[in-house]
Amino acid sequence: MKLSLISFLAATGYATAASSNPFAPKVSANTAASAYTAKLVRGAKVMRSLEGGDDGEIDLTNYSIKFEKCQFVKEFAGEEGGGEDGQFLQTKRFIIFRLCPNNSCGSCNYDFGEYLVDLETYLQATTEFVEEKQEAMCETCNDCYDQAYNNDGGDDNNGDNQNDCSSIDVSTCYEECQNIENMEDNGYLDASEFIECQALENNNNNNNGVAYYAGAMCASSGSRIKIGVFTDEDCSILAENMDVESMLYGDNGAMKLSYHKIKSVFPESDCVASCLQEEEQDENNDGNNYQAAETAEICQTLYEAAGKCESIHGFSAMKYYNNNNGQGNYYNQVRNEEAVCNYMSNVMSGIYDPSGEISISGGRSITGGGAATTGGQKFALTFFILGSVGLAGYAAMLHQQLTKGAKSTLAQQGGAMA
Repeated sequence: MKLSLISFLAATGYATAASSNPFAPKVSANTAASAYTAKLVRGAKVMRSLEGGDDGEIDLTNYSIKFEKCQFVKEFAGEEGGGEDGQFLQTKRFIIFRLCPNNSCGSCNYDFGEYLVDLETYLQATTEFVEEKQEAMCETCNDCYDQAYNNDGGDDNNGDNQNDCSSIDVSTCYEECQNIENMEDNGYLDASEFIECQALENNNNNNNGVAYYAGAMCASSGSRIKIGVFTDEDCSILAENMDVESMLYGDNGAMKLSYHKIKSVFPESDCVASCLQEEEQDENNDGNNYQAAETAEICQTLYEAAGKCESIHGFSAMKYYNNNNGQGNYYNQVRNEEAVCNYMSNVMSGIYDPSGEISISGGRSITGGGAATTGGQKFALTFFILGSVGLAGYAAMLHQQLTKGAKSTLAQQGGAMA
């Protein structure tokens, strides 16, 4: 029934919009080309390094990371097969982000690059950055708090630190840092601990022995990220209407999630992080600690892991690198970029629904475990069913009339012979 419905949708043209998507279910005979394009999108990387060397490095120090969208995508398992559970679809989790010119994340409409990376890689890189930033902030805040409340007026040896504290609201930051430090004692768990899909412990007694898993998922139409509950170890099958916080327990009982890190990696209009590595403090304070600009680790990690769409957006860092280091190192990107750009465009345009199923305009969807139908589709199916019943009745009536006519003719012939 599922295959028949998909075939019907393909035959009536409903699958046309999805056919340009390399992750779309198979609706044509162009299987090899679709599989190849999907492979390019998943693994497209530029054949160049940020680590320098004889052929230089691309300079990203004038750019900042901007979160664009979180999206689940269901794709055919292909060569990997359907798995032991017989599922032909597998769920991929993607983040689309941009590298925007510094201080322009609010607009970012030219001279930018657009990138596709898996959700786990994005969260690991960005939450690690946020954690380091918070630790540095709290270290400074605690020093400033000690100076403000615990010193007796002290000596002048802390002059430099006093300057660091002039722009810090000690009371606010100290409370925030204390909340983070004492999080578990206050009944909270760090949500970033569930970036990777993992089994939820201490829930079997409440769920009749059924195992559940927690992992990161897209929320609010892809504009946010949260932790959800799943029924499989890959966190691909969402447990509907289940709240992860109702299944978290610690030494002191029920626990809640703190999103103090994760919420910082999808700001609505601000940048997530600058790609300019902050210079180390000038320990001698003599102005002689100059360092050449370097690309921050968070940008190195994400840039090297991502599929890239740069040329059509006028990304000047790519142009500069290409002009100064020859075409050879850029071959892989040029070859793959069109497929990657087209796929990102499809994801951003809303071809996929929140669960990763292909969604055609009007709410129609092709799914791996069934099909959601709209009012129009229900009307069409009802019309076809009633029409088929009517045709069957008409055929039966004709058959009956033909049969009676044949009998009558035979009867007349028999009478004449007698």
